[in-house]
Amino acid sequence: MEFKKPYFVVILIQTIYAVMFLLSKAVFDRGMNTFVFVFYRQAFATIFLAPLAFFFDRKTAPPLSFVTFIKIFLLSFFGVTLSLDLNGVALAYTSATLASATTASLPAITFFLALLLGMERLKVKSVQGTAKLVGIIVSMGGVATLALYTRPHVKLPFCLHRHGQVQDHRHIISSGGATWIKGCFLMITSNLLWGLWIVLQGLVIKAYPSKLFFTTLQCFLSSIQSFVIAIALERDVSAWKLGWNLRLLAVVYCGFIVTGAAYYMQSWVIEKKGPVFLSMFTPLSLLLTLLSSALLLCDVISLGSVVGGVLLIIGLYCVLWGKSREQMNGDDDPKSALRKENEVKVVVG
Repeated sequence: MEFKKPYFVVILIQTIYAVMFLLSKAVFDRGMNTFVFVFYRQAFATIFLAPLAFFFDRKTAPPLSFVTFIKIFLLSFFGVTLSLDLNGVALAYTSATLASATTASLPAITFFLALLLGMERLKVKSVQGTAKLVGIIVSMGGVATLALYTRPHVKLPFCLHRHGQVQDHRHIISSGGATWIKGCFLMITSNLLWGLWIVLQGLVIKAYPSKLFFTTLQCFLSSIQSFVIAIALERDVSAWKLGWNLRLLAVVYCGFIVTGAAYYMQSWVIEKKGPVFLSMFTPLSLLLTLLSSALLLCDVISLGSVVGGVLLIIGLYCVLWGKSREQMNGDDDPKSALRKENEVKVVVG
């Protein structure tokens, strides 16, 4: 049973993310402002994490210097607030399937950004290096396919959503639709910022190693930042009301379950099995989202979504395979790459 536990947990994590995409898309389709949603999500996450950080990290957390605070503030703004705001607008313009698909390509995006920053090395003439390079290219091809190839449409014969909203969605993803292209661009930008956040927070957390307090501080700062953005763009009081409805469920779920429970479970899986094992299961979220959005939201499945999703999965596994082989052979040394700031970033041979 102990052996099976990491598999059960990682499947649960991907299910949590699939539900997040579906709930977010559902409330956006019902008219909830995306910027208000991000504020409430981060505020609820702060409420959830703050007591935990106080009880578990208050005695061990190191003093917070002004320079480190500024770094965390900027990291929160670009990697959390701006990334989530762009993701929310993109999700309102596109579909839950696209959001899940681009998220599945995050390991490839993160590796590419780490390569540009000199935190990774790429030996393009080695088998492992070629696999990682091919993976990046194939992943980019998958994103382009999702964005540009939106026909033919396939809709399941039954769903649980209203017919009128299905027609609206058909109009949005019509061939060459400007709204869909705009949404894809925003989604890619959001994931680039998210990937950059993953890469850079590894450097910032060295200066402030209290992980729980570090995460709570990011959520708190992001709450303030997202509130300023939301109040500037949405002045209608009615848009801020939650009530006992789907809006409240969505923000509580994203704040408590996604940011709180899923964060802890991911840390546990990485500790038990490593980051590669966790990343290997990210396509499961795409599959769950694709089927659930078609059944529950009546999202129209296009051939481009299927082909693009397959390309993203292939690209992801190419990068993960190359990365794991380098780790097994002892060729991967990010710390060494960081020390060699003046060396060429791409090694041939």
